[in-house]
Amino acid sequence: MTPVDVAREIVFQGAQWVRLGLETVGAVTIAFGAITTLVYMARQSAAHQRVSFTASRSVLSRYLVLALEFQLAADILETAIAPQWNEIGQLAAIAAIRTGLNYFLSREIKEEEEHVTHAAT
Repeated sequence: MTPVDVAREIVFQGAQWVRLGLETVGAVTIAFGAITTLVYMARQSAAHQRVSFTASRSVLSRYLVLALEFQLAADILETAIAPQWNEIGQLAAIAAIRTGLNYFLSREIKEEEEHVTHAAT
């Protein structure tokens, strides 16, 4: 094995670990967001307030957007190290779906914030 092959393997393995880390952070972000949203709703309920599903959804959506960013970063890294065109095509489709989800979630959050701000004034 040449030094270039050794270096290539080290970079490949390092990229795999980074990808796994990004995917894990994305999953943990979703779990944390779900827990945070449930706690938010429970606090409203415990305070005998009306549980605002719109506000709860907004809280969860923020975490989902962040998680999608981490997942997309992992996809981009995987695409950079994917050895076969078939895998690159699948990753590109996944990345496109996640990008679309992220776009629409972000747009929905912005519209919801504008609606809440406008209703408060």
